[in-house]
Amino acid sequence: MKASRLVSLLLTLQQRRSATAAELAALFEVSERTVYRDVAALQAAGVPLWTEPGRGGGIRLLAGWRTRLDGLTGAEAAALLAGAAPQALAELGLGSVLLAAQAKLIATMPDTLRERARTIAERFHLDAPGWFRRAEDVPHLATIADAVWNQQRVTVRYRRNDTTIRRVLEPYGLVLKAGVWYVVAHVRGGSSSRPDGGPDEPRTYRLARITAAEPTGETFPRPDGFVLARWWTGAAAAFDRTLIRETVLLKLSPAGLRDLPGVTDPAAAGEAVVHVGPPDDTGWCEVRLAVESVKVAAHQLLGLGPEVEVLAPVELRVTLAGLGAAIAARNAPAPAQR
Repeated sequence: MKASRLVSLLLTLQQRRSATAAELAALFEVSERTVYRDVAALQAAGVPLWTEPGRGGGIRLLAGWRTRLDGLTGAEAAALLAGAAPQALAELGLGSVLLAAQAKLIATMPDTLRERARTIAERFHLDAPGWFRRAEDVPHLATIADAVWNQQRVTVRYRRNDTTIRRVLEPYGLVLKAGVWYVVAHVRGGSSSRPDGGPDEPRTYRLARITAAEPTGETFPRPDGFVLARWWTGAAAAFDRTLIRETVLLKLSPAGLRDLPGVTDPAAAGEAVVHVGPPDDTGWCEVRLAVESVKVAAHQLLGLGPEVEVLAPVELRVTLAGLGAAIAARNAPAPAQR
């Protein structure tokens, strides 16, 4: 893309200070004519470039001049504008910081890159929460976020079922998942399960259940090698695996097989589809599906309507039939009035 190439060209000249058109053409896999057109575009945007003909000449950048877009491609700059989650940053108290950063970013861009980034930002927006989920009340988010940033221990009261427990947390990071805030933290004073006596594995706490939060004024060392995104991915996968406890045998129509990932766990459905049995004369095939429980599976499989038949276990077949009969009875046409 031209915008990305313009920024790459600018950063290359910033690093080398000068290069020939042939060298730049070979680097970016374009013609020398394209290189000169790109140079003209950067000059029109106010970048102090000039060309020197002859032996020892080339394309030069004014000594001492630097762009503040070090390392950013056009696509990356646009992503910074379009990919931010304004509501999340506002909840963290960083809404004004986001606006200031975007303004500075736009101000440093050449005209062509600036317009492309603005266009993308105007046309794409990230909205994390689901349509039918109200945002949770998280009055202590700012306190927890400050503790994460400053590596400070924080005393919290956490609502668990009908009781409230007290914990001293060493918060490692915050995660926003489908509109719900979580803090990943080590529990200070928790019982260690590690043979070397090291700290427990981090735990996850839902911020909406924190009823009080108070910094202790004590700092803590962040564990070496801890990467929040990597840990969260592993923990989420492990949690998903704990939910899968039973296997059921189904017979699905082609439409049911196609719609299975939309009504049950996508990973379990994907695994089932990979190992699907051969279709019969009507196109229906047998599928073994891992599920959380018979009760959960029955409600999920209702979404397939007449495109599914339960072969085993009998309990699931009976439960699904009962639900279907209840729905049919509840929605039977009213008798015609005379």
